[in-house]
Amino acid sequence: MHLRAMHVVAIVALDGVVPFDLSIPTGVFQHVRLPGGRAGYEVRVCGVTPEVNAGVFTLRTHSGLEELARADTVILPGIADVSAPMPEELLRAVRAAAASGTRVASICSGAFLLAATGLLDGRRATTHWRVTDELARRHPEIQVDPDVLYVDEGQFLTSAGAAAGLDLCLHMVRLDHGAAVAADAARLSVMPLERDGGQSQFILHAPPAPDGSSLEPLLRWLDENLHEPLTLEDIARHAALSVRTLNRRFREQMGTTPLQWILRARVRRAQQLLETTGHSVEAIAERVGFGSATAFREHFQRFVTTSPQAYRRAFRSAPPASH
Repeated sequence: MHLRAMHVVAIVALDGVVPFDLSIPTGVFQHVRLPGGRAGYEVRVCGVTPEVNAGVFTLRTHSGLEELARADTVILPGIADVSAPMPEELLRAVRAAAASGTRVASICSGAFLLAATGLLDGRRATTHWRVTDELARRHPEIQVDPDVLYVDEGQFLTSAGAAAGLDLCLHMVRLDHGAAVAADAARLSVMPLERDGGQSQFILHAPPAPDGSSLEPLLRWLDENLHEPLTLEDIARHAALSVRTLNRRFREQMGTTPLQWILRARVRRAQQLLETTGHSVEAIAERVGFGSATAFREHFQRFVTTSPQAYRRAFRSAPPASH
């Protein structure tokens, strides 16, 4: 989709806006240059009110919501409090813009604003991983994907938390003006044009808490024995339960099966080793209980949506240790 050279982007500012989410599209789109040096976008920050409380500061906007009707793209940045009332005048303006064919995108928790318009009903969407469950609870008609960096549903696009807004904005630049222009914009943002993986790699998974639940001792035993070739029968025997009862209790208390829980726990352990050691992928696969490096890579890709090597490049926080 190659649009006219001066594409108007209207970025909405409202009380409680997340300053970082507001600055991302402003910074990306206003610096896009087409061949010959022409600006690729005209950027307008549109306030729901003339003065907007952004938490740590107050900002004044040059434009109001009437600009949404003249925009080619409307962007809804994240809001600090997703439980705050959604301004009805904003929802009406976004619906009207969408009805005329305007592209609408949200960044981070801005997905709650877009969802409140009803425009995401029956579509896929994402938001910051901390609030994906809440978005799905409030809007069961939306297919919420907690793992990806952004979702492109054509006219409506949503991004995950914080820096994923950069990925989404660069994606839109590429759609509008091609890969070469988008690559230049990515270099200005000191970002790769495409990042490996999704937001699964950023989600913190805490170990089981000692809350006295009936599975807690078993979970600790499993965590200590991840390197062993555990079978469902081995786990049931240790727990003094039948396989059927074991599966039922895992479903009730953990929302998954014992073997799926083990796979996730092994991947978590592998993430720690990739971050803090220089062990080879093959050695890590053996240490965390995968039968082969191939199986390890497949399961890591499935749960983290990136490869072990790419994850290590992004997250290793210590000098490599010896093999």
